[in-house]
Amino acid sequence: MRDINSLNRVILLGRLGQKPEMRVLPQRDRSIVRFSLATNERTFNPSTNESGDRTEWHKIVVWGKLAEFCDKYLDKGKQVIIEGKLRTRSWQDREGNKRSTTEVEAQSIVLLSGGRREGAAEAEPYPDTRPATDFPADAEAASPVENEGDDEVPF
Repeated sequence: MRDINSLNRVILLGRLGQKPEMRVLPQRDRSIVRFSLATNERTFNPSTNESGDRTEWHKIVVWGKLAEFCDKYLDKGKQVIIEGKLRTRSWQDREGNKRSTTEVEAQSIVLLSGGRREGAAEAEPYPDTRPATDFPADAEAASPVENEGDDEVPF
């Protein structure tokens, strides 16, 4: 039974960190694509009057025909809007340790741009291009500005 007061929806607008990696699951003959998506936000530290960008990396997983679309049309740097839901999965690694990860399972993807062109002027900050597996272990370490917004809560 579905709880009417519950919703699992994610909407992200960002740029691909790398070309999507597609696999076909032979037992189901079903396509799956995984890639990382970077979203940026501007930060400001009022005590130092410095601003900076904070990049957040999201793990995206796509199934079926939408995965085939991603494999064909998406590439590193392309800007997309993704709508989907959060999924957490767990497994046991080779050493027997329990591991888990949370991903966005995409249900809709809209391609917004063709990515950066050679020699084109930059209209917006371009995301950090770290490999998809290089996610910061702790979100505070990824922030360029310390104590951002701690002292001004609007409510």
